[in-house]
Amino acid sequence: MVKNPFILQIVGYQNSGKTTSILKIIERLTAESIHVVTIKHHAHGSGKPHVVKKDSTRHVDAGAIASLIEGNGRLLFQADKEQWTLAEQIELCCFLKPKLILIEGHKKANFPKIVLLRDRQDFHLLEQLTNIFAILVWEDTPEKSGDILLFSIKEDNWLDWAIQMIKNRIHL
Repeated sequence: MVKNPFILQIVGYQNSGKTTSILKIIERLTAESIHVVTIKHHAHGSGKPHVVKKDSTRHVDAGAIASLIEGNGRLLFQADKEQWTLAEQIELCCFLKPKLILIEGHKKANFPKIVLLRDRQDFHLLEQLTNIFAILVWEDTPEKSGDILLFSIKEDNWLDWAIQMIKNRIHL
């Protein structure tokens, strides 16, 4: 029986620390041999994400619907279609049998979330999002977080909590 991975979203506006936070989680978990896959939402208005113009990219640019390249154990996969739903991206990731899928972005999805808030201007996110497990703040603290855990992004106690929460969810 294949067990589904735990899916956790890291959300916030641009330059809120999402990528750095994800890197810290990945480094801690992979040091304990826990397999992690990431999905990043490229939503900054700059069109399709680009990789270096190698032959595999040229194949897709010429019309191939997908191109796969492997070398020394690293696999790169590019595929073009009108739009990839988050469910399709997750399905592709599940092929690798990870324990955890970290999603950077896709704010509106309903997976457990850690929300990063840069300042007071970001607080409205808390009213728009669902399934918030924790909030990481840079400076100001929201008036109310209810039962949601609140951490300073500048301290590592959020990371310790996140790692333990993930391990509990994947039953380690």
